[in-house]
Formats: sequence, structure tokens, C-alpha cells
Amino acid sequence: MIDDESRIETLEPDKDARLWAMIAHLAGFLGYFLPVIGSLIGPLIIWQMKKELHPFVDDQGKEALNFQITVAIAVLVCLLLMIVAIGFLLIWVVGIGAIVLMIIAAIKANEGTAYRYPFCLRLIK
Repeated sequence: MIDDESRIETLEPDKDARLWAMIAHLAGFLGYFLPVIGSLIGPLIIWQMKKELHPFVDDQGKEALNFQITVAIAVLVCLLLMIVAIGFLLIWVVGIGAIVLMIIAAIKANEGTAYRYPFCLRLIK
């Protein structure tokens, strides 16, 4: 006999879950309007609001939040490396890479596929 929790996780996520997971990934763009902290607040709010309702949003919300924490750490390192000039180049690489990966993650989430960011510290389990 399969319990309800494992049955829910094996089913394809419904349209509402896919939408909220996509929004969790795209919420990282708030960081471009409210530097560093904005990119963390968006995915955190979505994840906290919807994690109990949809296992898919719980998984993807944590993934989006972990990625934004990783990006924030990388940006802080780039800021420190600006002392020796390499940080000016690296911050562009981090910014463009983050944009591309967030868009890919949002597309995958909208398709109902769980996306795992490369180079991501998974601090929240």
C-alpha cells in the first residue's frame, strides 16, 4: 500500500504547483532591484507560502533559495576581489550566469521537471 505522501510526490505537479515553482525561480530577479537581499526574499516568501500545499513547490522553492544564497555569496566574493581588479570581470560572469540559469530553471519548473542548479550550495535541505 502506498501512503498519500509518496503518491503525491510521484504524480506530475499540477498547473498551480508548476506556476508557483516557476515564480519561485523568477523571484530571484528581485535582486536586480534590491541588491543581494531582494534575491533572497522572493524565493523565501514563495517557498514559505506554498511548501505545505505542493511538494513540487517545496522542492523547487528550496532549490531556488539555495541558488540565490550561492549567488549572493559569489557576488560578495566578487566585491572583495574588486580590490585586485579581477572582481570587475567576475561579477559580470556571475550576473549573466545567474540570469541564464534562473530562466532555464523557470522553464523546467513550468514544464513540471525538477531542476537542479549546477554549482549550487545546498544549505537548506
